[in-house]
Amino acid sequence: MFHLLTLPFRLFFGLLLGILLLPFALLVLPFLVLRFAIKATIALVVLPFVLLATLIGLVVAAIAVSLALLLPLLPFAIVAFCVWLIMRRSQAAIAVRG
Repeated sequence: MFHLLTLPFRLFFGLLLGILLLPFALLVLPFLVLRFAIKATIALVVLPFVLLATLIGLVVAAIAVSLALLLPLLPFAIVAFCVWLIMRRSQAAIAVRG
């Protein structure tokens, strides 16, 4: 209810300050456009380096995750390799091959 009671005063003072501050806003506008242009050019120059660093980080993270998941399985792989070596050189395997 208070907002509705003060609405005419807020409109009046808002319009008055808007009209009085308009020249200052027009004075500041070119500097804001210049600031935007400088930030945009810097962003375009830096963006390829950021993307490259992100890609390198993702590759390193993928390698780390795969090592963390596969490293506990390494003893089983070594045992399977040893069994394969032993069975490959056995007489039964030689007789089947030829």
